[in-house]
Amino acid sequence: MRIRTKLTAWGCAVVAGASVLTGCGLSSSFALPLDIEPGTLPAHALDGVHLVVGSKDFTEEIILGHIAEFALAASGADIEDLTNIQGSNSARNALVNGDVDLYYDYTGTGWINYLGNDKPIPDQQKQYEAMRDADAKNGMVWLPYSPLNDTYAFAMNPQVTRKLKIKSISDMVAKIKQDPSIGTFCLETEFASRNDGFPGVKKTYGFEVPAANVKNFGTGAVYAATASGSCNFGEVFTTDGRIRALNLTVLQDDKQFFPQYNVAPVVRKEVLDAHPAIAEVFNKIAPKLNNDMMIDLAAKVDVDGADPVTVARDWLAKEGFIKLPK
Repeated sequence: MRIRTKLTAWGCAVVAGASVLTGCGLSSSFALPLDIEPGTLPAHALDGVHLVVGSKDFTEEIILGHIAEFALAASGADIEDLTNIQGSNSARNALVNGDVDLYYDYTGTGWINYLGNDKPIPDQQKQYEAMRDADAKNGMVWLPYSPLNDTYAFAMNPQVTRKLKIKSISDMVAKIKQDPSIGTFCLETEFASRNDGFPGVKKTYGFEVPAANVKNFGTGAVYAATASGSCNFGEVFTTDGRIRALNLTVLQDDKQFFPQYNVAPVVRKEVLDAHPAIAEVFNKIAPKLNNDMMIDLAAKVDVDGADPVTVARDWLAKEGFIKLPK
């Protein structure tokens, strides 16, 4: 089985509301072809089917995108790689407009950002079911979700942890109200404006900070900034391997503001109707995607410098889903 690419997705962006991809490079981010063989995944179930696989532009999503590519390729599909699309809305638009056929997304992101709901549903199963049922009206199929729940959190470096001695966001807010100078934040640009991001946190927990106390960073740079002391509180993803590597302390979301962000493959209904074996492939993998697994894989990329393509392939091989040719 072979995975190929027409346009590399590294640095590729989709114009919101448009049906064309712009700003894409033309060189592949990894050597092709990559030969694999089916393991426990259904062999030949997708022979000759052309599928375009996307992902968002952060490490976890890129790994998940390549996991999807290898898994589908092992079942015979001809894969076109369009991973690393910049921003959640751009990735969603690429799916809706038909630029990609499927990708992994998050139940909370869909519920709040795409469908415009104000209140998340605390229960994982109920949140998934609500998103699945609502998005079906848009022609999108959310396949069964995984235990992997990549929600937002605030984290502190060891020095701040020792100084403030706090464990929850409520503790953080109490400290900020006592001393506003403590309230310095490193935030990813998208998080700073999302309904399920900083504006919602401030409203739920009842606090404000001056704009000068908030520093915005690109994807991933928040971790280094938090670790180096550029701010007291950095916004992180709970499954990011850099939390462990940088010895960051994650604050408890004691008011349960942040939605459930269980990961699930999202496929356009027309694509799944034409090729129902796609669901069989993803359903076999779904139970194995969890937080500990992703922390380990993300650390290989972000800490050790491994290629996410290789990381995804080797994980699938270790779990027996695919085989590497001798």
